[in-house]
Amino acid sequence: MLKFRTMRRKTSAQARARKIKLLLFDVDGVMTDGKLFVFPAPADTRQSILEQSAEHGGEGGFGFHSQSLIEAKGFHAHDGTSISLARLAGIKAGLITKRISETVALRARDLKLEFVRQGIQDKRTYFDEIVREAGLRHEEVAFVGDDVIDLPAMRAGGLAIAVKNARAEVKKEAHYVTPHCGGDGAIRDAVEFILKAQGKWKAVVEAYISERSPTPQ
Repeated sequence: MLKFRTMRRKTSAQARARKIKLLLFDVDGVMTDGKLFVFPAPADTRQSILEQSAEHGGEGGFGFHSQSLIEAKGFHAHDGTSISLARLAGIKAGLITKRISETVALRARDLKLEFVRQGIQDKRTYFDEIVREAGLRHEEVAFVGDDVIDLPAMRAGGLAIAVKNARAEVKKEAHYVTPHCGGDGAIRDAVEFILKAQGKWKAVVEAYISERSPTPQ
């Protein structure tokens, strides 16, 4: 067993990245810089927020239990582009987050994420569920995290990625640490690292540009 664990540690991040077919990530501190903003909730979103939050009544850290407030977050455009780049390369994407936010649901729909799990404290269990649903092996899935709650999911996959602003314990167990912080292009770093390891980066970028800049007739 010790020899097997040693071999796993010695496997390079690039070698692990070559196998990745699905990228999963946390939200707060990964897709965002971790800051939370609270605003009055639009009437048409209140019910959905309440229904999800009610599942965690009395528990802290899952989102606001309020009929009048909504939790807002800021997302980086580079991360959005990276999801499109990953999709062109045949790599799916999804999120697993503890907090419940309509803002996250909207962003996930905008990015057409294949897997979205909110209100999740036990990230390892839902990581395993998504792996089965996707029909993949654990070594074909990467997870991007920033805090200790992400470690079980990071340990379960083939490639553990920590963002630049991650806690020290998380960076210590990561195979790769992004050059940018969460909310500042960290997901883009993760996608770029994976696609370069797979030798797909240049072709995917050209395909992305061609889709958006058709040749004049």
